[in-house]
Amino acid sequence: MEPHRWLPLEANPDFLKQLGIHPDWQFVDVYGMEPELLSMVPRPVCAVLLLFPITEKYETFRTEEEERIKAKGQDVKSSVYFMKQTINNACGTIGLIHAIANNRDKMNFETNSSLKKFLEDSLSMTPEERAKYLETYEAIRVTHESSAHEGQTEAPSIDEKVDLHFIALVNVGGHLYELDGRKPFPVNHGETSDDSFLEDAIEVCKKFMERDPEELRFNAIALSAA
Repeated sequence: MEPHRWLPLEANPDFLKQLGIHPDWQFVDVYGMEPELLSMVPRPVCAVLLLFPITEKYETFRTEEEERIKAKGQDVKSSVYFMKQTINNACGTIGLIHAIANNRDKMNFETNSSLKKFLEDSLSMTPEERAKYLETYEAIRVTHESSAHEGQTEAPSIDEKVDLHFIALVNVGGHLYELDGRKPFPVNHGETSDDSFLEDAIEVCKKFMERDPEELRFNAIALSAA
């Protein structure tokens, strides 16, 4: 069976509004990883999305990391909302769902928000069931596709192979989690706090960059208080 495909998505700030989230929070660009550039990001920050290239080096690391975690184990709080990715090119939307779902107590949703309904319906599901539910959830797909068309650059064709990928970094219960629907589980990167979260998340982003020093295609955006 042909896998589900969506149009590749840019980080379009209107996407939050289209999903029925009040503008108390906004996505802002992180212009660099140095302290003076991080100081320009409005606080508090409740999530960071990282866009990065999927390269051979990264895929080798991903396999080794998965084997290491399976062998050693890790603590993941049951309150972490995590979903698998089964739709090609949907990593931007899934990153956004991960960012909002793990901060839903901070968000103000419109009454008829399609994302609010999706989260309420899927809260008791497994990561795999959430992925299947998203495949059939028309309201989010339509919003994703209209947002992809509104991006600042021309949207690639739906069949074009995109080797860039979004992940979300969130703070749940004082631990920093990497949420990537291509991985079998969340990755716990250790302790964090509301005050240090942006700096801690950027340290994780730096490791992605250090693994692929020849690559320049990295971009971080922060979900910040407006």
